[in-house]
Amino acid sequence: MALSRVCWARAAVWGSAVTPGHFVTRRLQLGRSGLAWGGPRSSKLHLSPKADVKNLISYVVTKTKAINGKYHRFLGRHFPRFYVLYTIFTKGFRMLWADAKKARRIKTNMWNHNIEFHQLPYREMEHLRQFRQDVTKCLFLGIISIPPFANYLVFLLMYLFPRQLLIRHFWTPKQQTDFLDIYHAFRKQSHPEIISYLEKVIPLISDTGLRWHLTDLCTKIQHGFHPAIRDILALRECFSNHPLGMNQLQAFHVKALSRAMLLTPYLPPPLLRHRLKTHTTVIHQLDQALAKLGIGQLTAEEVKSACYLRGLNSTHIGEDRCRTWLGEWLQISCSLKAAYYHLEK
Repeated sequence: MALSRVCWARAAVWGSAVTPGHFVTRRLQLGRSGLAWGGPRSSKLHLSPKADVKNLISYVVTKTKAINGKYHRFLGRHFPRFYVLYTIFTKGFRMLWADAKKARRIKTNMWNHNIEFHQLPYREMEHLRQFRQDVTKCLFLGIISIPPFANYLVFLLMYLFPRQLLIRHFWTPKQQTDFLDIYHAFRKQSHPEIISYLEKVIPLISDTGLRWHLTDLCTKIQHGFHPAIRDILALRECFSNHPLGMNQLQAFHVKALSRAMLLTPYLPPPLLRHRLKTHTTVIHQLDQALAKLGIGQLTAEEVKSACYLRGLNSTHIGEDRCRTWLGEWLQISCSLKAAYYHLEK
């Protein structure tokens, strides 16, 4: 028994060392020849790296839009008030960013072609003026956000005081109407002060005819009559010399005029006077550019905005009446000498 096991073990060892038989060898040869004779393996066609990147970007953008849409629907269902604020702020930042890019494009064109502000077309001039005003208001928020953890307080202040701290892009349509009415009410408060000052300086005017015209004009305004264009143009000499010239005005009159033009009156008199000159010069330059363009080329929104800038509360007035009023304003403004509006060196 033991001898048979030894024989079987020895046979197994020798068998492993024996070369493979004819059948095994032929099978290997056929396997190798099959690999050599067979056709090439099919492989998938790969796109170029640029196409792969474009497809990946398109996929990511599509998924992001889908997730963003789901997020908006979730906010709209569960937090409707917050969703309104979120939508307003999102649109506001987009509009502000678009305004910044347009303002940069205009400034670059001015630098490249050596163009002054008053040489720009009306819409570009108005865009720069409005963008400067918006940026000035945003700078205040940036300054008070500098201290650590102050940004949380800033968000609360923006929510509580949107008229004082936010620009028009972040107002709701109702807030825009309400805030414009509030600002116009501030302007109206300064009108009696301006008329009162004009009546006080009438005796100081040397020309008898000008004194009579100014008295008649003040009387018409106090009784609610709209003065004619010729009545206003007849008094233009009064406002270029003493006592109604820009450099001869009293400090409280300059403050009243600043409030009437929605400029802050809380500055030293020299700065108030300089800012008032700058503001009136810009408006006169806008008037000249608008006269070249033509009122008929403006949209309804542009007409109402132009009227509001010049002192008319256009939020509750029809478009036709606004165009008529703006045409009369341009007739007066373009009849005045540009020297009246130039800043004094």
